[in-house]
Amino acid sequence: MDDPILTMEERTAINQGRWFSSLSPSLRHDILRCAHVKRYQDGDLICSRGDPAEQWIACARGSVRVCSTTLTGKQITLTYVEPGIWFGDVAMFDGDRRTHDAYAHGATTTLGVSRADFQKILALHPELYEALLKLHARRIRLLFGQVEDLNTLPLRARLAKQLGHLLRSYGTPVPGTEHEMRITLQLAQEELAQLLGASRQRVNQELKTMEREDIIRIEPGGLVVRNGAALRRISEAED
Repeated sequence: MDDPILTMEERTAINQGRWFSSLSPSLRHDILRCAHVKRYQDGDLICSRGDPAEQWIACARGSVRVCSTTLTGKQITLTYVEPGIWFGDVAMFDGDRRTHDAYAHGATTTLGVSRADFQKILALHPELYEALLKLHARRIRLLFGQVEDLNTLPLRARLAKQLGHLLRSYGTPVPGTEHEMRITLQLAQEELAQLLGASRQRVNQELKTMEREDIIRIEPGGLVVRNGAALRRISEAED
C-alpha cells in the first residue's frame, strides 16, 4: 500500500543514515521532495532480478533482503539493507537491469526516487556525484574485507563480526538489564549461515558455544547479546 507520508521514526532513520546525513541540507531536501513512499508486508517482492532499474531506493523501516536464486531454485540471502541505507544507484548510472531479487523482511517501508528525478537532482547538485563515488568506494572496501574474512578467518570470528554488525544496526536494550542488547532483526539460523558462507549446522554449533560462554542468549526468533565486549574480542583476536 502506498502512503505519501513517512512517520517520524522513518524520517529520522533516513536523516540519520551515515551517508545521507553527510549531504548538504538542500540536497537532502530535494531528494526527499522527489521520493515516494511504499510500504510492504513481510515477504513482499520489492524488485526482481532482470527488472528495469527505474528507481533509486532507500530503506526507511524494517529491512530489505537481497538474494539470488541457484540453478536448483534455492534462494541464497546475500545481505540485509537496514534503515537509512540507499541502494540501486549503480543501475541509475549504467542503465542495466537489476542483478538480484529484493524482498521485504518484516514490515518494511522504502523510499523511491525515479530515474528521471535522479538525473534532475544530479544536474542541480553536482556534489551528489562525489558523494556517490565515496559511497561506492566504501562498498568496495567492505566487499574486499568480506572476501578476505571469508578466506582467512575461522567461522567463530566471522560469526562474531556478523553479530556485531547486526547489533549496531538492529540492537535495542533489553529492559531490566544493564548491558544486554536484543537483535531485533529476526533471522533463521539458515539465513545467518548464508550470510557467513557456512552450513546451518556449523553456525548452530558456534552459537551454542557462545551461549554456553554467556556471550549470547538464543531466543525463539532472535538473539540477545549478553556480553558485547567478549563478542568484539572474538572478532578482533582472529584478525
